[in-house]
Amino acid sequence: MNLIYGIKDKPKFVQLIVFAFQQMLAIMAATLVVPVLVNAYGVQNLEMDIAAALLGAGMGTGVYIAFTKAKSPVFLGSSFAFLSAMYSATAFGCFGIIVGAILAGLVYVLIAIAIKAFGTRWIDKLMPPIIIGPTVAIIGLSLAGSAISDLTNVTTGSYNLIHILCGLVTLLVVILCSTFGKKMAKLIPFIIGILSGYALAGIFTIIGNATGCDYLKVLNVSALTALDFGSISGWIHVPQFAFVKAAQESFDWANLGTIAVLYMPVAFVVFAEHIADHKNLSSIIGQDLVSGEPGLARTLLGDGIGSMVGAFFGSCPNTTYGESIGCVAITRNASVVTIIAAAIGCVVLSFFAPFVAFVNSIPGCVMGGVCITLYGFIAVSGLRMFKHIDLDKNRNLFVVATILITGIGGLTLNFGKITITNIATALILGILVNTVLSIGEKKQKEHEEA
Repeated sequence: MNLIYGIKDKPKFVQLIVFAFQQMLAIMAATLVVPVLVNAYGVQNLEMDIAAALLGAGMGTGVYIAFTKAKSPVFLGSSFAFLSAMYSATAFGCFGIIVGAILAGLVYVLIAIAIKAFGTRWIDKLMPPIIIGPTVAIIGLSLAGSAISDLTNVTTGSYNLIHILCGLVTLLVVILCSTFGKKMAKLIPFIIGILSGYALAGIFTIIGNATGCDYLKVLNVSALTALDFGSISGWIHVPQFAFVKAAQESFDWANLGTIAVLYMPVAFVVFAEHIADHKNLSSIIGQDLVSGEPGLARTLLGDGIGSMVGAFFGSCPNTTYGESIGCVAITRNASVVTIIAAAIGCVVLSFFAPFVAFVNSIPGCVMGGVCITLYGFIAVSGLRMFKHIDLDKNRNLFVVATILITGIGGLTLNFGKITITNIATALILGILVNTVLSIGEKKQKEHEEA
């Protein structure tokens, strides 16, 4: 892929601000929905602040950039993989959630140390393109249901054609800008698309309010209208930091083992996704981030420590975001400076009440339209790796088939409080099938030579 901005390129200041804002919009919905889901779990006296989660994502991304020596254009956001662990850990308060994130981060640190000592060749053998390609594809494909749910508005329990229209207009604008737009339009298709969808939703809502037709009311601006712009609180929002809440709690260290069982196995699962994300990004930018610079050891350290920092401020462990990688792929802007600016923007804007309210007011259908492209590009990036796979061989067909069907089918494995996600399950099964078939081929070859 011919990049418009490479890793080391620095866009002009005004362009940089716009590009950073686009990255923020790309990751915003998913980053903020994690604390919302945990809050919906119904734990009393433990409401997580979405602004704090946004700040934690920005801080965690800054840590990642520092550890990778500004050589990897990835944004970290709240991790969905840890949702089940967070649900259970809420019983131990904010302190327990932070401790869990630290333990998960330590898994990354230990793996990074092992990779630094023994190299990455074993990973290349364990997860060749025949494994990584379909795994990356299902990362995008497994998110398809989420994008369509947002688009059709079924998350609120009612199928709405107006919502679908707003989402599809957003999608079409993104496609047209990215394909036929001038240079600037090609670089900010998501901003243009979201604003277009937002404006259309606003028009329908105005008509709906005037006619009393609830079906046309797409846009909910209650978060914005609730702001008192005549006072400081209407402009400045002080996030409720997780570590402040934790400091006010008592913690029974006898629960440390339980928390470790909740969080640490999930870290191994997210480790596999970490590799897939970086392999995917490497293919997009034409630079090996795993075996080359900055190297897997550094990306793991950045992800692990960044996850700890994210939880310290916003309760949510962080992870590399496919939405961010999709944004890089579509806009062809791999500038790390853009990621840095987006991270700083998240930190600053987490204190800016109107921005947090505006993001909350973006209709789900509009973000659904955007996510069709983001998730789709992740899937296509994985499928592009198939060109290195000989699918005329039954062995390769079985490996790919196992990964795709178990991943898309949503096969998850539950061991008590430990849940292995469908992506991790598909990856593990793919590795097992590939290993068994490799051993079988080797023995068959030895038998034929004998």
